Parts: sequence; structure tokens; C-alpha cells
Amino acid sequence: MQTCLLSLLASVLIGCAATTSSPTNAVAVAPTTKPIETYHIHLPGIGGNTLIHEWWCREIHTAGPTARSELHDWTGRRWPITVLQSVARNKDASWKIADEITTLRRAHPDARIVISSESGGAGPTVWALEDLPDDVFVDSVVMIAPALSPDYDLSRALRHVRGHAYAFVSADDNFILAWGTRTYGTIDGKNVDAAGHVGFVKPDGADATQYAKLVQVPHQSAWAKYWNFGGHGGAMSPAFAKYVIAPLIARGQLPG
Repeated sequence: MQTCLLSLLASVLIGCAATTSSPTNAVAVAPTTKPIETYHIHLPGIGGNTLIHEWWCREIHTAGPTARSELHDWTGRRWPITVLQSVARNKDASWKIADEITTLRRAHPDARIVISSESGGAGPTVWALEDLPDDVFVDSVVMIAPALSPDYDLSRALRHVRGHAYAFVSADDNFILAWGTRTYGTIDGKNVDAAGHVGFVKPDGADATQYAKLVQVPHQSAWAKYWNFGGHGGAMSPAFAKYVIAPLIARGQLPG
């Protein structure tokens, strides 16, 4: 009787051990990967940092695509027309922005970096990209109603963009970026309709490979539901930031 009990106990223990060590019951553990962080820098127009720009950046950040979304006021808080017509000073200010981008890239080599601008901020944005070291790149650029001249050669700037540069253009922006820039000049000093009104054109001699990165986004009537009616400040609507710009920053493509 004792022998039978010992045999039974031994068989149960052996069976448990075999079951425990059986690879068919092993649970696979998926490797954990750290999500890629996105850093967003926004340059306002010639009016400088305002509550609407702060709200716009906050809506982008709270929508979830960015680890940090911050403003860089490059204007020096001067009278807007003075800012607009100070081309040399504005180009000097772009060096500071280039340094900021470079420092950020060195500190976060694997992160996504997205630069956005509104109106006159497109000038310092493009010049900062041109000033970057050869090995420093951003992942995406978003230009809202760019007040650059349409034939400004973007080749050198686009060379530092890994993905795309999006230019939001509206034919309805016919006061600030048409009459206004014909009268007072674009941010690069030409008295013409700005690119935010008529779109960029590739000038003779420009790098076609780099220009393939440029995506021009015309205004859509459906955006009225986001309080963007096509005027100069339409795309600075916080709702537009949340539902159009934030997904663009998150996925590198326009929603829908």
C-alpha cells in the first residue's frame, strides 16, 4: 500500500514538472519600445507672441502629438511694420533659432522635430534651416500663410528637412498677403503678393529634388467648421490647430 502511494506521488510530481517546463505553455513577452518624442517649435508672425499663438500651441500639445510645444518670439517686440522691413536684422535673428534647433537635435538625436511658423515667421524659419550645420535636420515644417515672396529659393532650407514642408495657402488671404505685401513688402523684402496668397513657385536653378518635399495646401471650404474661413488668421484658429495641425504633426500627413 505504501509503495503504491509513493509511486502515485512520484508520477504526479513528474507530471507537474513536465507541465511547468513545457514550452507550449510559455507566455511570450513582447519587447517594450520607447515611443518617439516630438518637439515642436513655433515662430509667430511680425506681431510677435500673442495669446492666440499661445492658445494655438497649447491646443497642439494637449491634442497629444508633442512632448513639448513652445513659442520662439523672434521679433524683439517692435512695431510690426518695422519688424517686416528689417530684413537684415531678421536674418540675424535666425541664427539664434538655428542654434536652438541644433541644441535640441544634439540632445535628442532620435526625436522628431517639427518647426511651424505663421505669416512673417516663415522668413526666420527658412533662414534658420539654411543656417543649420550639414548634419542637423528637422523632420517636418509647417508654414501657415507664409509671407515670403513666391519665388524665394527654398532649396537650401529644404535640404535640412527629412520629411515634408507644408505651406498653407489661401487665395482669400487677399488683404494682408496681397495688398499688404505689395505695399509694405514681404518678409524677404519684395513688393509682391506673398506665397501664402498665390503659392510658391520653383525658381530657375532651384533643386527639384528638394522641392519635391514641398507640399502646398490650399484652403478648403470644409475648414469653416474649425473657424478657418481662409482669411489671414484663419489657420491660427485653436480648433484648426487641434483637428488639422496636431494630426499633421503627429503623423506627417493631413487628416482625411
